[in-house]
Amino acid sequence: MAKKKATKKATKKATAKKATAKKATKRKPNAAFMRALTPSAALAEVIGTKAVPRTEVVKKLWAYIRKNDLQDKKNRRNINADAKLKPVFGGKAQVSMFEMTKLVSKHLK
Repeated sequence: MAKKKATKKATKKATAKKATAKKATKRKPNAAFMRALTPSAALAEVIGTKAVPRTEVVKKLWAYIRKNDLQDKKNRRNINADAKLKPVFGGKAQVSMFEMTKLVSKHLK
């Protein structure tokens, strides 16, 4: 029994060392995501005309979707387009959240 307790303590110390080693190296954000991009006229109606990074575009788009209750009631992965989002979604009435980011990237320069 004494051996089992000793090995448990040793493994706890080893995992604690690994956790502190991971915390010490902080991830650096990718410069491509942080570069400000200009939205097209169709996308600017939804998020505004100011040039913003891609991450902010997605945040603002989701804020608009939640504000206007555009997520499908049965399948929350799908987004129903309103009059402003239809041109951004390429004329589609409904897109999945994964397809949305692909379609929005076409409206950024």
